[in-house]
Amino acid sequence: MKRGAVIVDICIDAGGIAETSRPTTLAEPTFVAEGVVHYCVPNMPAAVARAGAAALSAAALPYVRALAGKGIARALREDAGLREGVLLWRGRFTHAGIAAEAGMPFAPLAEADLA
Repeated sequence: MKRGAVIVDICIDAGGIAETSRPTTLAEPTFVAEGVVHYCVPNMPAAVARAGAAALSAAALPYVRALAGKGIARALREDAGLREGVLLWRGRFTHAGIAAEAGMPFAPLAEADLA
C-alpha cells in the first residue's frame, strides 16, 4: 500500500486482514506500520450496538427470507452470494481454508448435489 494509506481492520478480532495488523484500543486506536495508518480496535460494532444490530439484521434478512421461502438447496442453487457463505454441506467441508485447518478433505460446493 502507498505511504499515508489507511487500513480500518474490521476483522482484527479474527486475526486481521494484513500482516501488519495488531489489536489496538480506544485509548490508542491507531499505529503506523510500513507507512500505513492502521485502525484495529476489536469489536467495532459494539461501539454503536443499535446501529450495528440494525445493519446486521438488514444484511441478513434477504438471505433468511430466501432460505425460509425456497428451502436451503433451492436458495443455494439460485443465489451465488449465498453459496459463497457455505462452509459445510451435508457433512463435507466446502471451504478450502477451513478444510485445511481441520485436516479434512475439501469438496467444493459446486460439485455437491444441491437437490
